[in-house]
Amino acid sequence: MTDFKALAQTYGTPLYVYDFDAMSAQFESLKEAFRGRKSILAYAVKANSNLSVVKHFAQLGAGADCVSIGEVRRALMAGVPKYRILFSGVGKRDDEIREAIEADILYINVESEAELSRVEAIAAELGTTARISIRVNPNIDPKTHPYISTGLHDNKFGVEIDAAKRMYIQAKNAPSLDPVGIHFHIGSQLTELEPIYEAAVIVADLLRSLQAIDIELKFFDIGGGLGVRYNDETTIAPYDYAQAVLSALRGLDVTVVCEPGRFLTANAGYFLTKVLYEKRNGEKRFVVVDGAMNDLIRPSLYKAYHRIEALGKTGEENAADVVGPVCESGDFLAKNYPLPPMEHNDLLLVHSAGAYGFGMGSNYNTRGRSAEVAIEGGKERLIRRRETFDDVIACERDYL
Repeated sequence: MTDFKALAQTYGTPLYVYDFDAMSAQFESLKEAFRGRKSILAYAVKANSNLSVVKHFAQLGAGADCVSIGEVRRALMAGVPKYRILFSGVGKRDDEIREAIEADILYINVESEAELSRVEAIAAELGTTARISIRVNPNIDPKTHPYISTGLHDNKFGVEIDAAKRMYIQAKNAPSLDPVGIHFHIGSQLTELEPIYEAAVIVADLLRSLQAIDIELKFFDIGGGLGVRYNDETTIAPYDYAQAVLSALRGLDVTVVCEPGRFLTANAGYFLTKVLYEKRNGEKRFVVVDGAMNDLIRPSLYKAYHRIEALGKTGEENAADVVGPVCESGDFLAKNYPLPPMEHNDLLLVHSAGAYGFGMGSNYNTRGRSAEVAIEGGKERLIRRRETFDDVIACERDYL
């Protein structure tokens, strides 16, 4: 049992705490689901990009799905083999494409015909061949939050089927391109199996049609997005997830690439914040804490629910808004959340904060970002120190 009060005393608050053993268990459950099939589990670095987290998954055998060249660099620095690194994302700059090609990663996930032409031109300039995969948009409703839906034509991601066929033919005929994979990702926090299966069937059928014109692909990249329980969601079992995908691939000899992120880290992470005081405006109760939207923006951005635990507190629970110090009305961790009476220096533990927590943080209001601590085998270690004021202004002070 993690002693969060002791961690708060040692490292201060606000504080992120990650259970690496829980991350390992999630990884192994997904790895087991795809056992018996050639597969790569490429950790979606954007979910939690701390170098120690990425290294932890690398040591378990994971690859890395990266959406910026910075994430590619993180993956390489953390020990992910280059042949397990993918570079995805809608808007890659020329310098990012060039660096990815020179790094000789597994492949670049291409998102448009225009991007394919840029990859082709840059590879030709370098006198080499770029391995690519094309992200197909299957126009399937993932039935998730609109901000994290990516598989509909209304979304900016990927290309439709006909465009994908043209792009594969272009790639096959281009000396500087090597089409090795096909990719789709319909959204994040997926809790229904049917859209995943439907998308896999559509993209597998496209793969078969490409084989008929002698375009042989090695990798079938199913993206990520497997949902987790924040409150009362019904989630998909890893075995059922794998079987839905594999059933669409009958007769196809390809390596399945899966890009889990939230599934591995969300419920292995906690955000620890200290109560500053309570206040009331008329009948409205507020619990003011030292953690803010710049530390954990999901509630403000997505109206996301996170379970909050008042550590060591008892008493009658009443609704309160849990708010932070940032000068915005949108700065809250919860609205109308039932909490017992809180006092100065009490601690609140925000659950399910291991994905899209610290990574989406900022220095808004000139606030230093929080420290991060890992717990593994019952032992704690600091994996990112708390930012100081000097850290926050480091890129500015020389220009005064």
